[in-house]
Amino acid sequence: MATLTDDSAFGADDRLTTADGKPLKAALARAEARAKRRAFFLVLPLFLFVLITFIVPIGQMLHRSVHNSGFTLHTDIGSKVQTPIMVNLRDWFDNNPRGTEPDEAAFEALAADLVVLREVKAAGQAGTRINYELSGTRSMFTKAARKAPKLEAPFAAAILDLDEDWADPELWAAMRDASSAYTMNFYLAAVDLTRDTDGFVAQVDEKRRLYKQLFVRTLLLSLLITGLTFVLAYPIAHMLATLPLRYSNLLMILVLLPFWTSLLVRTTSWMVLLQSQGVVNDALVGTGVLADDSRIQMMYNQTGTIIAMTHILLPFMVLPLYSVMRTINPSYVRAAKSLGATSWTAFRRIYFPLTVPGIGAGALLVFILAVGYYITPALVGGADGQLISNLIAFHMQKSLNWSLAAALAGLLLGGILILYWLYDRLIGIDNLKLG
Repeated sequence: MATLTDDSAFGADDRLTTADGKPLKAALARAEARAKRRAFFLVLPLFLFVLITFIVPIGQMLHRSVHNSGFTLHTDIGSKVQTPIMVNLRDWFDNNPRGTEPDEAAFEALAADLVVLREVKAAGQAGTRINYELSGTRSMFTKAARKAPKLEAPFAAAILDLDEDWADPELWAAMRDASSAYTMNFYLAAVDLTRDTDGFVAQVDEKRRLYKQLFVRTLLLSLLITGLTFVLAYPIAHMLATLPLRYSNLLMILVLLPFWTSLLVRTTSWMVLLQSQGVVNDALVGTGVLADDSRIQMMYNQTGTIIAMTHILLPFMVLPLYSVMRTINPSYVRAAKSLGATSWTAFRRIYFPLTVPGIGAGALLVFILAVGYYITPALVGGADGQLISNLIAFHMQKSLNWSLAAALAGLLLGGILILYWLYDRLIGIDNLKLG
């Protein structure tokens, strides 16, 4: 209990004390500090979880997108010993500007480094790193490393006798770029760009342009799927919000049922339905709508991807819309009608604007999920229905070009952050309602 230390000294500092005689100001400060510490320790487990499972992996991914030491450093997996490789060639690159044609000194440095590659068994690693920039070069490194101890001066002629492609200016430009572990070339490759022999950024050959097309396809299909889920989910959510609670809860089970079913099972079910000899085509042929020789191809193309992903992502649009519509007072629309508004006008000017927060939340959620979807496009999409996530998985699992996969993922992450920023600017993140 706070008391006055001296009735005649209202202007003195620390005139209020607690029951045990301590200054009230200091006691309040200690209590506030204890509350802050308690709150910090309560939040600490969640913060560590997010840091370890979300922030750190994203940071590692972004670092990997600009770092690849495959041409500069070899790590012995068994002993964890790191050995610098291609040291002599890096020195030559440092002492000679870009555009300099490789001379005898350059080939001598290359020959010395090939000997090191053979000793530490890193020729395949160095060749793979250059192969990311210029395909078909891995075998050149492994072949040259095997014969490196026998190479003698003049080294240029000796190495060119092994393979004339060692004189290719593009190869030397790729080795120059790879001589630094940090590079932006993977981001250039992720948007179908490269560096020419003079170091200028240029487009890759038309036959190798793939990533821009996939990014555009991913964006367009995600927008289309978001639009389709909105068209289908809006009346469903409206019906659930306006029905009596006992009926809406029963129907809500049907909306939530997909969450209780494996994603793989749902996707394979669509494969059974959509294939040429599947249920849908059989039904159309059986009813005479289609001839047996003109069945619709709905599998392994964009059609299959759109249908399957729209069904799978539909609940993510229904639930935010339902949570917002449930809170809208029906008397608002009735009041508009009593003032002479038609049903369409009341919906357009009263009801629909009130559902915008749910629309924004559902659209943002569905779009973000759609751009990163992997399993469904991989199973039902085929070549035409693949998204950028499938190519990221390919580079992670098959080509083992993790740096390019990280660059593609980094661009995808950047696009989502830009979308989030635009949503905040246009609608306002404070209006986001998920429940």
